[in-house]
Amino acid sequence: MAQKSLFAFLLALCATSASAQEVVNIYNSRHYASDKQLYEAFTKATGIQVNVVEGKHEELMQRLTSEGAKSPADVLITVDAGRLAQVATENLLQPVSTAVLEKAIPAHLRHPDGLWYGLAVRARVLVYAKGRINPAQLSTYEALAEPQFKGQILTRSSNNSYTLSLVGSILAANGPEKTEAWAKGLVANFARPPEGGDTDQIKAVAAGQGGIALANTYYLGKLIASSKPEDQAVAQKVAAFFPNQKDRGTHVNISGAGVAKHAPHRENAIKLIEYLATDGQRYFADVNFEYPVNPAMKPHPILASFGGFKQDTLNAATYAANSIEAAKIMDRAGWK
Repeated sequence: MAQKSLFAFLLALCATSASAQEVVNIYNSRHYASDKQLYEAFTKATGIQVNVVEGKHEELMQRLTSEGAKSPADVLITVDAGRLAQVATENLLQPVSTAVLEKAIPAHLRHPDGLWYGLAVRARVLVYAKGRINPAQLSTYEALAEPQFKGQILTRSSNNSYTLSLVGSILAANGPEKTEAWAKGLVANFARPPEGGDTDQIKAVAAGQGGIALANTYYLGKLIASSKPEDQAVAQKVAAFFPNQKDRGTHVNISGAGVAKHAPHRENAIKLIEYLATDGQRYFADVNFEYPVNPAMKPHPILASFGGFKQDTLNAATYAANSIEAAKIMDRAGWK
């Protein structure tokens, strides 16, 4: 009888343990409604329940730090390589390497040591006013500092993560002296002091407040796909230009994920990231107008209509590491 009771206890213990394994806990600072569909699809495909804690990037970093080894977090998901680099630098992620991830994600879109992996790409393009700006005049990010574009440039503030990453990539390409000279020239060409997000820059171009906006492709994609007449009116007045096609390529940034350092469900965390890099890619592309990282997946038709383009293959970890120096350069240049 005692043996039967012991066996029943051990069986229950194993069942409880197995049940506990079928969960993955995400700390997520990527706030898109479409991601809920993505996690539901993962659960349907694998049987692994997804629990999500949402918050601002800085809040989630502080939470991971304070929780330490007791943290329930398995996966951290965020936007921008600079933020992923920050988490890696704080020793909050653990290295992961699998054949699936290495095949699905190009080398420049993942950490060299496997601390994080890009899951979706957004290109930093020049959104210009059709009819007022001749695309034949456009060529590179560097050329935007030329006098011909005085009063035409619209962009976000210098402390924005997308701005920091772009300038970090230019710093890697051209060095500090040339980058600072470029930043000063660009500031001299601003149509107005930086304000608002990417959509605000695009709307300002459409409204005639400037001629060229630095913006991520998915913001333009959302305006084109919008059912609102005012958004469609904006989209009809602008077009996207991919800069630096004759040299290093257009700067791209990522949404990405890494396995938390103390992940209690490490294998499930890896399964989730592998899913996001393979079957889950269509959600990034079809719902949020981001380019898939996986070369086997096609972009949304709206993005495809912008045309193919050459990516800057500078590793995302490199331009992320340059963000501190990039911030100093922009400060000296008067980029607020």
